[in-house]
Amino acid sequence: MAQPTEAVAAIFDTARSGTPESEHSEILAGGGKDELERLGRQRPPTLPNWLAEAGFVFTIVTSLCVSEYFISGFNIVMPAIAEALAIPESQRTWPAGVINLTTAALLLPFSRLCSQHGGRYVFLGGHLWLLVWSIVCGFSRSPLMLIACRAMQGIGSSAFLPAGLALLGQTYRPGPRKNLVFGLYGAAACVGFYIGIIIGAVTGQLADWTVYFWVGAAFVFLLIVTGFFTIPRNLGNDGPDVRMDWWGVCTIVPGLVLVVYALTDGGNAPDGWRTPYIYVTFIVGALLLCAAVYVQGWVSTQPLLPAELFRPKYMKRISVFIFCGFGVFSIFLFYSSFYIEEVLHATPIQAAVWFIPLALGGFILAIIGGFVLHMVSGHILLIISGLGYVVCTMLFPLIPVSGLSTTHIYWAYIFPSMACGTIGIDIMYNVTNIFLTTAMPQRLQATAAGLITSLGYLGLAFWLGVAELSVSTWATLHEDENPGLRERYQVGFWTGLGLAAFTLCAAITVRIGKASADMTADEKDELARNEVAE
Repeated sequence: MAQPTEAVAAIFDTARSGTPESEHSEILAGGGKDELERLGRQRPPTLPNWLAEAGFVFTIVTSLCVSEYFISGFNIVMPAIAEALAIPESQRTWPAGVINLTTAALLLPFSRLCSQHGGRYVFLGGHLWLLVWSIVCGFSRSPLMLIACRAMQGIGSSAFLPAGLALLGQTYRPGPRKNLVFGLYGAAACVGFYIGIIIGAVTGQLADWTVYFWVGAAFVFLLIVTGFFTIPRNLGNDGPDVRMDWWGVCTIVPGLVLVVYALTDGGNAPDGWRTPYIYVTFIVGALLLCAAVYVQGWVSTQPLLPAELFRPKYMKRISVFIFCGFGVFSIFLFYSSFYIEEVLHATPIQAAVWFIPLALGGFILAIIGGFVLHMVSGHILLIISGLGYVVCTMLFPLIPVSGLSTTHIYWAYIFPSMACGTIGIDIMYNVTNIFLTTAMPQRLQATAAGLITSLGYLGLAFWLGVAELSVSTWATLHEDENPGLRERYQVGFWTGLGLAAFTLCAAITVRIGKASADMTADEKDELARNEVAE
């Protein structure tokens, strides 16, 4: 473990003098607390000047933008690609969804590689891999080649996403500065999502679809250059004693691949979830994940998901909140996009303009978050996030059939829905990221980052599959009434609303405190060991 600073070491010395644990709060309330507050606001010592810090934060934050860019924008440019490559309608979901499949499956193994070889190398290597396959995507000449290239893109994302989050968590101490940086990181998801929509709409409607990949490749190249010069070397390297958990890899990875595959393709299979290859792959994947639980608990000496990861208070509930919260956002984005274009008949560029509140709201919340996350308890913020989820899924199905102009519909229903959507996802992502990276020791930072991202991607796939199953089941039961697209999408939104209500209830039970300046998890462990020694 890295040695504590002199200021924190002084607090350790006070504890070594025999101070009972019940008096720690009194120690921290004095000069020790003031010193921790100062440390929580100053630039980390690994970043020597403001230019190095700006480059470091820009690189990590923008990496999340790039990941979202290649997900959201592809859905917009997909019609142009499908026409150019003659992709059958039955195969159009795979080029869009396969990147999520490979990303979700490989997050935990790459998290372990971060601990073995350092987050810097995994982060830069993941971007280099993404750069290569983004360029190759632009040269695709068949549906199969495009699907393969998109799958390869996902491998790059699975490397740099947990590495980036771990690098931030290991660099910044608990306090206002960390809150602001993580606020910017959370906002990057919505910003990247919106940039992807804009570039996808422009290239799909006004230019050649290959330009979409060239623009994305240029962004990735920029991040490789800035990251090479600004990310501290060997940051996050836990040493030669860390080993890969191959038993965990052989059970978790194929299990996730099969389960996510079934969830992604279940709504588009010839006979839906009754199609044999769908439920067979789901069952086999579920069995492999059950075997993974046994392997992680009783076989592996260094499991990919150690039990220590779930020991902090409320960790299990927060995991459920992340899994369900991402599911609500996935349902909201999927059905709102189709509702806007197919029910309200908006053009791709008009739809992109209507999604502006998601990006703008992310910026606003990032700025506000840096000032309030250390003053307002995480419990209150998670409740606000849950309420945002409820409102964003509730407004779309309430849009009247007729009687209102498009402008009125936008300002009365769509704009507040978009604003509440970004409140839900941004606050949740910021609070949970800060809580988990603060609660975990340095050696588990990368693993915690991989867990957060895995839960997010699994929530996206699982709950969207549930919503599609609800829609298809409802349509089958009401096929005599010949329901239209509006009625079908309403069922999807109502499913999302039910999940949002459950997410809000989960938030109420998570009573975490303020993200104020404090010792790191490693410093707290060291302090506890010193007390035992005394």
